Amino acid sequence: MNNRQIYTKRILLSLLIGLLFGVAITEIPIFLLHKTARAPKEIVLTIPKGTAEQVARGEQPPSIPQNMTFVVGDILTVKNEDAVDHKLGELWVPANSSASLFLDQAADLLYECSFQPDRIFGIDVRKPLTLTTHLGGILGPGISLGILIALYSLILPTKKKEHAPA
Repeated sequence: MNNRQIYTKRILLSLLIGLLFGVAITEIPIFLLHKTARAPKEIVLTIPKGTAEQVARGEQPPSIPQNMTFVVGDILTVKNEDAVDHKLGELWVPANSSASLFLDQAADLLYECSFQPDRIFGIDVRKPLTLTTHLGGILGPGISLGILIALYSLILPTKKKEHAPA
């Protein structure tokens, strides 16, 4: 094998190692943050019976989160099973009915809310992760690291096969 073939193999192997590293540092956290690594969908928030009484006593209803995370395009449907009308931002949700909110842009929002003791409900709307997001996350650090490894590998000497005397 000549030096050119050896260096070509080193460069390709270095780029492969860099890309594998890029996958590891971007895709594993995305997998762990599965809340936003998904397509938009409808999410139902149910206000159970007795919520108004709990809030009046200053208690946090156990089945209702204090804030929620969404992706752009999600629809938040608030289903009110309580005997009292409730409000979430511009949504007025009469007793035993539901109302929906289309989340069309990324933002951190705080809404006035009647089913939380502190009267505030946080909504975090994030951009959905797309193929472009994944590729950018992999290729950016992956190629950079691969090039760096390749440069270091070019410094290493190549082994030359010694021919044994016949």
